[in-house]
Amino acid sequence: MIVQGNIVDILHKRIFKGEVEVEDGKIVAIREVQHNSNHFILPGFVDAHIHIESSMLVPSEFAKIAVIHGTVATVSDPHEIANVLGVQGVEFMIENGKKVPLKFNFGAPSCVPATSFESAGAIIDADGVKRMMENPDIKYLAEMMNYPGVLFDDSEVLKKIQHAKNNNKPIDGHAPGLRGEDATKYIAAGISTDHECFTAAEALEKLQKGMKVLIREGSAAKNFEALIDLLPENFENMMFCSDDKHPDDLLVGHINQLCARAVAKGIDVFKVLQVACINPVKHYNLDVGLLHQGAVADFILVEDLARFNVLETYINGNLVAKNGKSFVKSVPFEILNNFNTDKKEITDFRFEASSEKIRVIEALDGELVTNQLEANSKIIGGNLVSDTSTDVLKMAVVNRYKNEVPAIAFIKNFGIKEGAIASSVGHDSHNIIAVGVSDTALCRAVNLIIENSGGICAVTAATEKIVPLPVAGIMSDLSAHEIGNAYAELDGMAKQMGSALSAPFMSLSFMALLVIPSLKLSDKGLFDGTSFQFTSLEIK
Repeated sequence: MIVQGNIVDILHKRIFKGEVEVEDGKIVAIREVQHNSNHFILPGFVDAHIHIESSMLVPSEFAKIAVIHGTVATVSDPHEIANVLGVQGVEFMIENGKKVPLKFNFGAPSCVPATSFESAGAIIDADGVKRMMENPDIKYLAEMMNYPGVLFDDSEVLKKIQHAKNNNKPIDGHAPGLRGEDATKYIAAGISTDHECFTAAEALEKLQKGMKVLIREGSAAKNFEALIDLLPENFENMMFCSDDKHPDDLLVGHINQLCARAVAKGIDVFKVLQVACINPVKHYNLDVGLLHQGAVADFILVEDLARFNVLETYINGNLVAKNGKSFVKSVPFEILNNFNTDKKEITDFRFEASSEKIRVIEALDGELVTNQLEANSKIIGGNLVSDTSTDVLKMAVVNRYKNEVPAIAFIKNFGIKEGAIASSVGHDSHNIIAVGVSDTALCRAVNLIIENSGGICAVTAATEKIVPLPVAGIMSDLSAHEIGNAYAELDGMAKQMGSALSAPFMSLSFMALLVIPSLKLSDKGLFDGTSFQFTSLEIK
């Protein structure tokens, strides 16, 4: 097979008319020849950090869409399914991913459960990590979210890190806002990347201390604008990633979109493409070809180097997508889940209170971090209730692994004026998380999730709508187009209910993520992510 075009040699910063000859999945020759083709040939894009589960798609269905956008590989942390199903969940992701051409590179989740302050469906201890690290299908130790454990020399945390080192596998970081001597110690432990930087100053400090910094632009956390100006001077040590990508967003684009945005800012295209295509392959030692003689034939054809509209995608020398059409086929798979809680009563959502003031979570659009506010209590019949006039709404997290009383908090900026929304996608333990204007609405939404053994839903007095997620309660068994359209409808319903958040369900899913400050809610109670301890809802 011979493919002609303008060949983009990223490392030598040159573009030339030529052709790529492929035989048995390898590039056997790259020649400079004249022809009339105007498109460009370059290595495929790599998402350097993504939780495939966030797309609500199993890997094989994710692959069908990602290849359309020129993505040939991902570096994927199966942390979400691991918190539900443990190592069995990780193995499901690996085996399902192997059935399609896209090159999924899974890591060993380092924090299952993410903290001791929440109930997860599984535990993966240092011995479990050791066994995974010895598996050639596991490429790295996934994000070490327990940065306090690193800083305080927690023996279990240090053992996990050592198992990665013993197997010569990279260690991913997760340390939002960590600066100064704490950052120095965290990096010195052997942790080599961070995708959580949300200011340029923080990212620059970590770069200067030897870390690779990932520019994250996902469906919820969007740090591209904050960090992109660092790329021209630090292109050798940066990568692009999504972290979390909802299905409707994936249908529109992937890493190709970040390349277009970076080039539109006037950044040198070779530097942008090194970040998008080459750095992840080198850092994680991926089996991904980089468009040179003898390499595996993983490459893409794009219309131009401005919009990066992908015309064709090749993996292992096979054409897997062309002009927006994917040739990746759906594959059968077993549906696994872990859902074991009974339906709730309206009275379960009461919160007896007498204080005049309460602590309130302030959700920030496009951020995983939250603020802590004080608000006036609204108490009716001794029960603390939502106040739609001030947009301080009751929130619940319900343990889905066993029967427990729901944990209650209050949250601002969700903006809904009627009904409730709920989800069994609730990072990191994936308990049921819900926000509503009344206890009745909360109870209806939570029970709709329980009846379906997982999903995302919205309920009003007149309507209830759910997108079931039967795979571990976090992924669909449908295609991207089916789940993307259903999700977009539900997203629209939440916005019709009054939410002004750009992605209400994505934001909802992070309100129980304790490892990111400042105030969050787990199934065990209100949690201060700054002091890393529980706190009270009422201010006495």
